Order: sequence, then structure tokens, then C-alpha cells
Amino acid sequence: MLERLKKEALNGNPATVDDALKLNESYSADMLADAADEIRIRWCGDVIDTCSIVNARSGRCSEDCKWCAQSRFHNTGIEEYDFVPENEAMRAAMLNETHGIKRYSLVTSGRKVAPRDMSRFCDLYRKLGESTGLYLCASMGLLNRDELMQLKEAGVKRYHCNLETSASYFPSLCSTHTQADKLKTIALAREIGLDVCCGGIIGMGESMRQRLELAEEARNAGAVSIPINILNPIKGTKLEDTPLLSEEEIIRTVALFRFIAPKATLRFAGGRMRLSPESMRRIMRGGMNGALMGDMLTTIGNSVADDKQLFSETGFKEQ
Repeated sequence: MLERLKKEALNGNPATVDDALKLNESYSADMLADAADEIRIRWCGDVIDTCSIVNARSGRCSEDCKWCAQSRFHNTGIEEYDFVPENEAMRAAMLNETHGIKRYSLVTSGRKVAPRDMSRFCDLYRKLGESTGLYLCASMGLLNRDELMQLKEAGVKRYHCNLETSASYFPSLCSTHTQADKLKTIALAREIGLDVCCGGIIGMGESMRQRLELAEEARNAGAVSIPINILNPIKGTKLEDTPLLSEEEIIRTVALFRFIAPKATLRFAGGRMRLSPESMRRIMRGGMNGALMGDMLTTIGNSVADDKQLFSETGFKEQ
């Protein structure tokens, strides 16, 4: 079965959730990761796709997402502000470009950026476009067509909107918006010609089936990039006591994501700094081909130097 589904994926045909679950039940983590690595090489090569983010608006979010430190329903002690200082955003962008990081995104807390604030963010994007050669991305919530078009006209090329988890599990984690709301914004972004980055968080109490449903739903939404975050339980949130996924479970999940989304960039994102060096290397040679580098909004990420060493050790070339 493994050889058959690998051959299908090598031909661009994704596995179904049911087939991926059968793989998980029938084969070792190393066997799955080795097969996923072949699929990754076929469709993505040995080039690592790198990006970075800046927390452009922090805290006071009206949404009740159980995992999030920035929700006003949680008391996590994070720094709160409406706009990142322009000079700070510019300095971070230029530093990232110096490090060879390809993509850069402003990320805002809240259900969406208010229309009155959109022009300010667009002005910042224009300055970033004039001052750097970075590929600009945005993550600003549940925007409408006009707001997305404003970002595109300001130089944004990719819009990020995580589904977070599967449609079957999402209602147990958030009640103030729906996955359908997210899919509407994602569809609008694609309609106006923006690439879409869309993934989620694993380890929030979901089943393996629900994890794989997320991969399928992100692929079906047209995601060219699928970030895989590992829950970092934050004190003060509703998920602060959630048991951590085992490292083997994470390795298996990434490999199976590659079977379900053979052509996408699978992006190693938040929560990975707790993993052993051996597991990180296994994941990079087990289906992953992208990385979110630097700090992760309200948590600390791996250092750029550590990531570059990881890429070198696992045979990846930077773009």
C-alpha cells in the first residue's frame, strides 16, 4: 500500500484521509518519512522556502480561540499595542533580508483589520516594497474583497489565513467565527490573484483523522503553503494543560500531510523549538520543505543561525 500511494503522490495524485490513516496504522514513522521525502524531492526539490513575520498588532482580540495568547478572554500577560512602530517593522524586514529570508509578513491580532487602519498598513507595505526585495505577505483576519485588493495594490503577493484545525473540530475551539468565514476570505484572496498560505496547529486535542482532514481542507482551499504549527500550551489560555504530542506523532503527521498535499510547501512553523535535533532532522527529511524563521508572535522561535545549520545538515539549499 505504501508503494502504491507513494507512486500516486509522485504522479501528483494526493492520498485520501482514509488511505493516509491506513498508512499510519500499517507502517513505521521512518518508513512514512522516507516515502514522504521522496514525494517532497519530486515536487519541491531541495530548496527551503523561508519566511518571517512581525507582530504588527498585538492583543485585545475579540475572538475566543482557546489556544491563543492574544484573545481578550485570556490573561496571559502579553504586550498589547495597536501598531508596530514603522521603524521596527522596517528594521526587522531589512535584517531578515540580510539573512537571506525570502518572505515577510505583517500579522495582526483581531477578527480583522478595521477599514480605518488599512491605509496605514498599506503605506507600510509600500515602503517595504520600495526598501527591500522581500516577497510580501499579509495576515490580517477576515477581510473582504476590497480590503484584500488594497493590500495587493500595496505590494502584497500572498495572503495568510489559517484554518487552524479541521472543520469537524473547529467549533470545539472557537465560537466567535467559523471555518466557513475563513474559507470565504481565502476564496476572495485567490479570486483577486493572491497566493494563499493556509495551515493550522496540531496537538490541540484533535484526532489524527481531524489532523489529516485539516491537510485535505487546506489543499482543497488552494493553499500553496501549509504551515504546520505544534501547540505550545500557553499559561492563561484554555489549552494551557493540553498534553504534548510525542515526537513520533509529529513526525508521522508531517509525513502524512505530504501524502495528502504532495505539491504544497509544508512549512515548519511555531512550537518546534521543543523538539530534539534528531526529530527536527527527521521531519526536514520527512516531507517538510519550508520554515517560518525567527520569533512566532507571542512565543520565541528557533534562532536563524540554528535554522540555517538545520537546513545545511539536512541537505537543503536556500533560495
